[in-house]
Amino acid sequence: MVPFNLLPSSLTTTLLLSSLLVIFLIYLLAGSRGSPQTNYPPGPTPLPIIGNLHQLDLKRLYKSLVELSEKYGSVYSVRLGPEKVVVLAGYETVKNALINHADEFLGRPDVPIMNVLKEGSGVVWSNGEPWKQMRRFMLTTLRDFGMGKKSIEEKIIEEAGFLVRKIESYKDQPFNTDVITNFATANVICSIVFGDRFDYEDKTFLNIGNMVHESFRLLGSPMVQVFNAYPFLRFLPGSHKEICKQFGMLKTCLKDIIDVKQQELNENDIRSFIDTYIVRQQEEAGNPDTYFHEKNLLITTSDLFIAGMGTAATTIRWALYIMIKYQDIQVKVQEEIDRVIGSERSPRMEDRKHMPYTDAVIHEVQRFANIAPLGIPRTTTVDTNFQGYFIPKGTYIIPLLASVLYDKSQWEKPDEFNPAHFLDANGKFVRRDAFIPFSTGRRICPGETLAKVELFLFFVTLLQRFDLHSPPGVTGLDLTPVVGGILNPKPHKVCVKPHVHRQS
Repeated sequence: MVPFNLLPSSLTTTLLLSSLLVIFLIYLLAGSRGSPQTNYPPGPTPLPIIGNLHQLDLKRLYKSLVELSEKYGSVYSVRLGPEKVVVLAGYETVKNALINHADEFLGRPDVPIMNVLKEGSGVVWSNGEPWKQMRRFMLTTLRDFGMGKKSIEEKIIEEAGFLVRKIESYKDQPFNTDVITNFATANVICSIVFGDRFDYEDKTFLNIGNMVHESFRLLGSPMVQVFNAYPFLRFLPGSHKEICKQFGMLKTCLKDIIDVKQQELNENDIRSFIDTYIVRQQEEAGNPDTYFHEKNLLITTSDLFIAGMGTAATTIRWALYIMIKYQDIQVKVQEEIDRVIGSERSPRMEDRKHMPYTDAVIHEVQRFANIAPLGIPRTTTVDTNFQGYFIPKGTYIIPLLASVLYDKSQWEKPDEFNPAHFLDANGKFVRRDAFIPFSTGRRICPGETLAKVELFLFFVTLLQRFDLHSPPGVTGLDLTPVVGGILNPKPHKVCVKPHVHRQS
């Protein structure tokens, strides 16, 4: 962001005074609409204009919100600037809201940066009938192209082979895992959405990967959060403008691919999500109220692509990073792989039930990494009374997933990486109700099934083939995350050597 001291002083003063005046008028207007019900959720006293922003660490907002829940309870309120927000904390409260009161907490809020990027279209940030139609179509089509079936397992195994060969090409040299894990997971989605995979050196693929990576990084920046609180400050320089630029370029790249698919469409050979959508779009061409239009195709495609290149890849990077830090855990995982699978064949999902320790490690990576600590925000669709508090219709809701995955009442050692969270006394895998990294309820991540298969097959394949360690001289890996749209491990490089199969 351009510092104010680089602007002419008179212009700086005018911009600041004008901005503060507008903010103050908005605050007065909001206050004139009446105070909330007496049983509105409690919270820290907000200041005029800035609300509770002075009490929050915008670089690690989730940590500030967890700390406030310890003082104000599992249902409390804060003001992010002029925006009234209700935070739901802890497993029991989040489950109660998203499952037992699913319809009341079903909406997506009016978030300025998402309004600009998504325009109310797609699946992740839409509401009402458009959301229902797109989600139903997306899930049906993804299943038709293999999600949840053996065929997608074959695609992931094939892609894992490409990933292994890419890693082998580095030989003994340290390398960064960001790009290759992004591409490996994205190619799985590409095979469904586009009907093709990309070579890791493909320039279009590299550009898209860079745009997605930058968008995730910028999404969690303080200036984007300031823009969300005060959208009329859009004229100021900063990361809110850069993320719009990056996402605009991403949409242009995806539109170019879609245009080619439209030109090549053969209705007797439907090979992808895009092909299926275009056929449906043609069928509804005479319907003025159709949801199957160009914008929904573009935004839904971007939703799928970002999911395929973002969250699963980040979780795999965390898994590798944690295995480097905890060599003893890496060895135990590899011993189980050697015993159950060996070195001659590829892993299969059916192996998982015979690999409780590996399964526990993967689950603990997802819990500990906590990559989406705020969850995706909701909004109340009606006035609701919830756990003794009145929450008006249209209230911005944060279902604080960090408070669930680190809930002291649910996890024995929440602040430590501990695979025993998912193992019983006999070493058998146990499911935990508070394990909801994909959220829960009707808005649960639609890619959950695919992500679970990717995590297992990619992780096991890599540890079957390689021993992972830090570059020479690097010690004491720090597990503090880098905050962006999702939480990433700190920048690091990896060295590998071929894993030598240990006879049982």
